[in-house]
Amino acid sequence: MAAQLSDPPERGEPAGPKEDRHFVTSLARGLDVLACFKRNEDALANSEIAARCGLARSTVSRLTYTLTKLGYLHHVPHSGAYRLGTALLALGATALAGLDVRQIARPGMQDLADFARASVGLGVRDRLSMRYIECCRGEVAIALNIDTGSRISMARSAMGRAYLAACDAAERQGIMDDFRSVDEVAWPDLRDGIEQALEEYRMTGCVRSFGDWQPTVSAIAVAFRPGGGLPPMTINCGAPTVILDPAFLLEDVRPRLIRLAASLEGVMGP
Repeated sequence: MAAQLSDPPERGEPAGPKEDRHFVTSLARGLDVLACFKRNEDALANSEIAARCGLARSTVSRLTYTLTKLGYLHHVPHSGAYRLGTALLALGATALAGLDVRQIARPGMQDLADFARASVGLGVRDRLSMRYIECCRGEVAIALNIDTGSRISMARSAMGRAYLAACDAAERQGIMDDFRSVDEVAWPDLRDGIEQALEEYRMTGCVRSFGDWQPTVSAIAVAFRPGGGLPPMTINCGAPTVILDPAFLLEDVRPRLIRLAASLEGVMGP
């Protein structure tokens, strides 16, 4: 049985620095339109897209028209709504196929999932979130409802906090500034949780999120640099707390997770 979890995209994510003359706002808006579609949604109307992206209906109409002409959206005549087009699906498949690290990591991830009787995921940064690019599951009565393509919070998840621990200081500061600009009220708690995670990473080689991302979920994560010009990636291991003891994660799973991440360090070359 899958635990029904949901983690919508972070609202108000900065599209890009307005003062940057190299930043193409129209391109960013078009990508925002594509990114606003959620898993298991058949189609969205222009009004729904406009509400999610914070754009005027007239702007969205031009964007959806253009994206449809290019094949990235498909217009549904009887409803007037739009769904993701085949050109976008092909683009995503090509991108995933290029990440050979997924194939390299999968056997070790499955072994760890079987040992922990939990879910093990491989993730990359997606703006202020983390995106799963691979997921393996052990034999459990209750599994997390997460699969390849799922998006989770960077600030509250173990996967995201591990990324923050591994990225360079300049990138980390930029992300932290964006977190603060998105939600000033939530920022103090987010900052405290992240700073604690960074210290934990220095001390133990991994980070935890016990009830921070979802109240009923415990997870730990480790980051690694695959090389080949790719940014840091993270591997997590987690499950509903009712079936996975946090102490077992830290004492038994953590050393194996650290070894798995170390084995993937630099696998894509310099």
